[in-house]
Amino acid sequence: MAREEKAAPNGRRAVLVAVLLMAAAAGGVRAADRPYLEAAEQAAAWIRASEIKTPDGLLWPADPKDPKSVNSTLYAGTPGVILFFLQAYGSTGNREYLNEAREGADALLPLVAGEEGMGLYEGLSGMLFALEETFKATGDREYRQGFIEGLGRIRDSAVRKGAGIEWGPTTDVISGSAGTGLFLIYAYHETKDRAWLDLAAAAGTRLIELGRPENGGLKWAMDPGYPVLMPNFSHGTAGIAYFLARLYRETKKREFLDAALSGARYLLSVADTRGESCLIFHHEPGGRDLYYLGWCHGPVGTARLFYALSETTGDKAWRGWVRKAADGLLESGIPEKETSGFWNNDGICCGLAGVGEFFLDLGRVFEDGTYSGFCTRVAARLLAKASLEHGRMSWLQAEHRVRPDYLVAQTGYMQGAAGIGMFFLRLDAAGRGGRSKIIFPDTPFEK
Repeated sequence: MAREEKAAPNGRRAVLVAVLLMAAAAGGVRAADRPYLEAAEQAAAWIRASEIKTPDGLLWPADPKDPKSVNSTLYAGTPGVILFFLQAYGSTGNREYLNEAREGADALLPLVAGEEGMGLYEGLSGMLFALEETFKATGDREYRQGFIEGLGRIRDSAVRKGAGIEWGPTTDVISGSAGTGLFLIYAYHETKDRAWLDLAAAAGTRLIELGRPENGGLKWAMDPGYPVLMPNFSHGTAGIAYFLARLYRETKKREFLDAALSGARYLLSVADTRGESCLIFHHEPGGRDLYYLGWCHGPVGTARLFYALSETTGDKAWRGWVRKAADGLLESGIPEKETSGFWNNDGICCGLAGVGEFFLDLGRVFEDGTYSGFCTRVAARLLAKASLEHGRMSWLQAEHRVRPDYLVAQTGYMQGAAGIGMFFLRLDAAGRGGRSKIIFPDTPFEK
């Protein structure tokens, strides 16, 4: 591949992007001038250039320079790319995107039987989510059949522990019981089969047993045997309590709400609430002075719990905590500068796109122009950081904070162009009064 050409140094392009963004914020862009849609389609072109044709269908490596990076996780692999193409089809009506998604789902189907993990972002649940969404877009029954058969594997893999069930010691949203449970709630709504909600509830019962009392509340480890606790959304208390809050909303069983509230009480007991913010440290022991700002370990993810509690209980105080979480980001200096917990990362999980989606959602649910304006700034920063070559857009970034010099342009949802492209598609839809076609099992904002 030829050397990538950075978009930011191109003066005329930067001026054009700035003009389009300001016009979009003012509501003055003509239908033909849709910079967010253009960026998403350029991201799609870059992803398509890396596709690997197999006898079953299409796969996409996480790193186009490394064919061995092909994987079946929603986090970084083929399922996230499928979902991006489905959203692109929904946004444009271009059947080429639907065909890409269908061929990706074709390649995913035979992999279902061999997947051992059951998790959402790493495991079978994420694969099945992509198959079901492909079925909804195409009507092809083979994808629904794969979805149903995979659900049977999740059911059969559950192990009785205590008063409930689990799929192993991992508890979290990424690969553990909380994420699998959120997917089962999604499956219940898709199939109307109460058995999947009952299975999710049994997982919730086991998670309550694993909660550790502290500061008048409860906290959870990613794994009861893991020595480090990460309290935020992806690997800890915020994500597990969020799942329990969602369970209460579905089942009306008070024990789930009580546990979710206990998790929130613990989080607030350790939060930095100076000024108008609410920030929660990355890990303990040894990480109480480190504050991430994204979905995985920061306010973008943790605020989902506060929002779910506000919707579930009707207590407006929880909306106040959502605002405080957002204020912590507004006061941080991002997106124009980096911090110790917000480095050169552009993705949904740890970086700019995840922050942008958060403020896109807040601007809608709170009808607050401050949040929408911040979202526009994030979008501008993403466009300025993009690499553009031959009509293909990508983002060279550091996935890991502790490896700032290891820069890779990825294709996938959580750390790559598929997730960033999805954010731009959502922005384009919002600018025209529309909503996202793809609703992830762990979001509270699109219900």
